[in-house]
Amino acid sequence: MGRCSKGLLKIHTSIFSFRIKLMAEGELKDMEQFFDDLSDSFSGTEPEVHKTSVVGLFLRHMILAYSKLSFSQVFKLYTALQQYFQNGEKKTVEDADMELTSREEGERKMEKEELDVSIREEEVSCSGPLSQKQAEFFLSQQASLLKNDETKALPPASLQKELNNLLKFNPDFAEAHYLSYLNNLRVQDVFSSTHSLLHYFDRLILTGAESKSNGEEGYGRSLRYAALNLAALHCRFGHYQQAELALQEAIRIAQESNDHVCLQHCLSWLYVLGQKRSDSYVLLEHSVKKAVHFGLPYLASLGIQSLVQQRAFAGKTANKLMDALKDSDLLHWKHSLSELIDISIAQKTAIWRLYGRSTMALQQAQMLLSMNSLESVNAGVQQNNTESFAVALCHLAELHAEQGCFAAASEVLKHLKERFPPNSQHAQLWMLCDQKIQFDRAMHDGKYHLADSLVTGITALHSTEGVYRKAVVLQAQNQMTEAHKLLQKLLIHCQKIRNTEMVISVLLSVAELYWRSSSPTIALPVLLQALALSKEYRLQYLASETVLNLAFAQLILGIPEQALSLLHMAIEPILADGAVLDKGRAMFLVAKCQVASAASYDPPNKAEALEAAIENLNEAKNYFAKVDCKERIRDVVYFQARLYHTLGKTQERNRCAMLFRQLHQELPSHGVPLINHL
Repeated sequence: MGRCSKGLLKIHTSIFSFRIKLMAEGELKDMEQFFDDLSDSFSGTEPEVHKTSVVGLFLRHMILAYSKLSFSQVFKLYTALQQYFQNGEKKTVEDADMELTSREEGERKMEKEELDVSIREEEVSCSGPLSQKQAEFFLSQQASLLKNDETKALPPASLQKELNNLLKFNPDFAEAHYLSYLNNLRVQDVFSSTHSLLHYFDRLILTGAESKSNGEEGYGRSLRYAALNLAALHCRFGHYQQAELALQEAIRIAQESNDHVCLQHCLSWLYVLGQKRSDSYVLLEHSVKKAVHFGLPYLASLGIQSLVQQRAFAGKTANKLMDALKDSDLLHWKHSLSELIDISIAQKTAIWRLYGRSTMALQQAQMLLSMNSLESVNAGVQQNNTESFAVALCHLAELHAEQGCFAAASEVLKHLKERFPPNSQHAQLWMLCDQKIQFDRAMHDGKYHLADSLVTGITALHSTEGVYRKAVVLQAQNQMTEAHKLLQKLLIHCQKIRNTEMVISVLLSVAELYWRSSSPTIALPVLLQALALSKEYRLQYLASETVLNLAFAQLILGIPEQALSLLHMAIEPILADGAVLDKGRAMFLVAKCQVASAASYDPPNKAEALEAAIENLNEAKNYFAKVDCKERIRDVVYFQARLYHTLGKTQERNRCAMLFRQLHQELPSHGVPLINHL
């Protein structure tokens, strides 16, 4: 019985091999005839194969899969079959040659290994198409990784190579074109991403995937969503005119088809394109109402987030914004929109920093980092590599750097670099953060040449920030004319794009430039303008910094008593939420005002006021030491040496004088009287 089974198996194997050879050496119609013969094997009163048997089920599945193939897919299958047969023939010939030349086996061992390696590489690069399920699993896995944990996805070049190999055998695989589009977005390749996106929708229409599920309406659906995605792509790369044209096309097709969902998406993108207009909030409010009406919680929540962001820039109070975000959070938890929960917390972090509440911002950032994702992701991937986490980590690094914790900031940046490699789509966030921290440290240390070299990198990542930093460096190098021209151009640009925060920062730099040029009276109107803007937009920290500058201007004008009263208004927010450098500046200014006010005191009160000023100078020196700001430490010890000399404390005076001399030899002199330097 066993011998009979083995004999039948050999017969069937030889028949199958003969049929494969016939198809491979013949034409495409031979393969079609093969599948027709398979269908005939189930017919008749006594069929060769029963439909319910294991072999029958397998054959029926194979016939069904073949029937679903398009013409191009059938041709690719036939080409792969020919390649498979040719590879098998090559291996058979090689085995026969090896038997005939066994005497030369030792001499040709190395050549055989090289040949085997080349054959294996050829099989990998020219392997046949994956099954439908294998291809779908590969695409869904990589798409999920690109969304949630880009570091675990294949590198851009490797993934594109795999996709090209997949499309070589099945060019009509629409999902592969879409993943290619996402992959090209990672490397900011506008041409290839546009090409892949258009191919995706072309294949979607040609294969009839949409029309099979949605009838003839599927074709129109593909067209309008193709235009919508094209508009989003152009908007991402800053091609706003092309984006607007594509969006108009999407709206036209969606209106013809009465597709309210597509129209809601178009309405959201209309706001994105026109958010710089003064009436854009009306469009956004309408979008949120419509999204709620049509039951689109994701769009409604994004609209609320955008509305909160816009009102934050418009100067609305923090309690109203947080109430709006609370309503948005209810939507997130109700519908398990974990991604939007992360975005909401990152938004709160940014809003608290905008309003100058660093403690609250730090709390929100840490809350986001401690949260686990609610969305289940394949392969044990956590949803912690999104833009929200990148933003939170960048805020965390900047907050630590502001407090002089540079080692902690470096650790956060190191983690950012590991989590978001340079080729990832959110890497620009930590790159800009890193450059800004390095710039600030170089400026604190008086290394203006190093700071100037960092300006180029900052400008490449954020042009407005780069121009502002360039002006700061020029001002520190006493190139006042060039700095003033640059600041005036930047001021006009920021007013045009309504970047109020930067407008105030530029006004403060202009005011500093005026008093360093011995023109404090010209600085006063500029500072009052900055204070009015800070109050109007409720930027508390910038308002406190502006008051600090006003107090300094009054000190220069010879009214230290009024400067001290102003300082009492501004110093509390600075000491509570300010950066360490600003705390030091504030305490240094208090000491200067105390000394200037003590000039008219009687000797006992004057000595007491000078002792209090020395204590404040010690506190300012400690703050400056935390951020390694040697230039300001030099100014403090110079001032202390003068005060100790007035009080007759020779030993303390000599100690401060020696420290001043060491720092003065190490650092370049800025050439400005110390009283004119805040």
